Formats: sequence, structure tokens, C-alpha cells
Amino acid sequence: MNKTLESLTGLVLAGFVAYIAAWYLGWTQGNFALMLLLATAITGAYWVAERLYFLPQRRRSLAQAEAASEQRLAELRRQGITQVDGGLNDDARQSLLMQPWWLDWTAGLFPVIAVVFVMRSFFFEPFKIPSGSMIPTLLVGDLILVNKFHYGVRLPVVHTKVLSNNEPQRGDVMVFRYPPQPSLDYIKRVVGVPGDEVAYLNKTLTINGVPVPKVALPDFYDSDAMRYGKQFQETQSGKTYATLNDDSRPAFVPGASDFPGKEHCHYTAEGVVCKVPAGHYFTMGDNRDNSLDSRYWGFVPEANIVGKAFFVWMNFGNFKRIGGFD
Repeated sequence: MNKTLESLTGLVLAGFVAYIAAWYLGWTQGNFALMLLLATAITGAYWVAERLYFLPQRRRSLAQAEAASEQRLAELRRQGITQVDGGLNDDARQSLLMQPWWLDWTAGLFPVIAVVFVMRSFFFEPFKIPSGSMIPTLLVGDLILVNKFHYGVRLPVVHTKVLSNNEPQRGDVMVFRYPPQPSLDYIKRVVGVPGDEVAYLNKTLTINGVPVPKVALPDFYDSDAMRYGKQFQETQSGKTYATLNDDSRPAFVPGASDFPGKEHCHYTAEGVVCKVPAGHYFTMGDNRDNSLDSRYWGFVPEANIVGKAFFVWMNFGNFKRIGGFD
């Protein structure tokens, strides 16, 4: 039986390695949440088998070996032989109790994998900022933490909400599954909640007919692009944050897709006006002229929400980036 399980475990581990390699090489679209769920379930099954069967089996083998050794010593003593080697030494005992490699790489890893699974699925998930759409709030290379329970608890993989919490507010930096391709995670700022009329005309954001307070700041220097951009400070729902505008880019929205609910939006040469439908949110990047956001692909369904971004825990190119943000 052990030989069969050893071979089966080797195939399972090889399958995981092959999947990760294919994902890394771009041969397949990876699903880390599903992979982590499977890893937790498989290693959990081995962990239960280890506690209920394999470990007791090894302990019985040790007890039998110790009993046989003691019987041998007793027989030698009856024959008058007292100067003999002792029973099992510590190394022999350890060898009999040691997990085989296939249990060490499954049951042995289960506690760590289970903790990672629970923390990532229900509490906090790390993300890396891949683009400049959220400059100046978030820079390329920022490693951030996302609060997974702030907007409610969802089951991993199926994303079904099982416990409600806070609703997204204007000004929140939110991570969500990209509506045109839900396997991808996007990060943008919420600027419109259900029922809002969001207007972005001539690069001015207006919510329900009221312009969002906007104050000019010193120009921002983008070290990656090696250029300056006009920087402004906006305030929504008590949150103050900076945005960028590029005077060389037009105000109109080119190439908006035919997204669900587009009938709620009106595009002109000045920009776009949208009425946010129930159960949806309108998001924009802080780098307003360099962001593929709701202006282009539409509204974020409530079911696509992942969590609220709130902390930069590392940027290997700039340690000063570490800290919270609005």
C-alpha cells in the first residue's frame, strides 16, 4: 500500500509542479485560489491519514521492534550472557518513527498551507502593482495588502458572499475581478456607487451634479517615464488623495467597449456621463489619462469585488513606500 501511495503522491506533486511551470511560462492562465484550495484539501487528507493510520502504524512497528529486542536480551540473560549490546538506540527509534518523504511533503506541509489558505481567502491577500494606472497613490512594484473581509466574507474560488460587512464607499481603493476577464484582478478607486450619476467632463469629476473638490498640487515627477505630470488633490467621503492629468491627452474616451449597461452612459467629445446601476460601481485610476477603467469597460458588479487595498508592505526599489494609503 505504501509503495502505491508513494507513486501516487509523486504523480500529484509532479502535476502541481507542471501546472506552476506552465503558468509561469504563460502556457495557461493560472488560478492560484483554486490551486491553493486543492493543495489544502490534498495535504489535509494526507494529514488526517497520517494522524489516524500511518503514525500509529509506525508506533506499532517501533513497539514490536522494542519488544523483540527486549525478548532477545532476556533470552541471552537466561543463557548467562550479560555483556551484550543494548536494545534499540535513539537513531533506530527515530528511523522507525520518521515520516517517509511522500508524507513529509504532504501531511508535513498541511498546517502551513492551511494557514496561508485561510489568511488569503478570508483575511488579507497580497498583490503586486503591475502598472502605473494608480500613480501617484500606488507605484509600479508596490507590494500591497488587501483586506478581504472589509466588504464581506466570500467563499474562495466560487466567490459567493456568505457574510456581509461594509459597502464600498467613494474614494476607496478597491481590488476586483476585471469584468471582461474575471480571472484577472484589477485595482482602481471607487468614484461612483449604485445610483450615482458620474460625470468626467473636461477632466473634471462630478458626482450627482456636484464637482468633487479639487486642489492643484506641485507637479509630480514620474521617475519611470522621466516626465512631470500635473497633480491635483481630490476629496471624497473624507478621503483625500492625489490624481494626475496629462494635458497632451484629449478629454474624450477613445475605444470604449460595448459593455453591459452601456446604455446608462453618454459619451461626448468632452468625456463621459454614466448613471451607475444597482449592484454596480464606477471606478477610475488616479492616473486619469493613463488608466483603463470604468470609462472604457463599464461597471464593476458587486459579485466581482475582492477587497479593499490599504497598505504597502514592501517596495524593493524604495523602502520609503512602506505604509498605509487612502
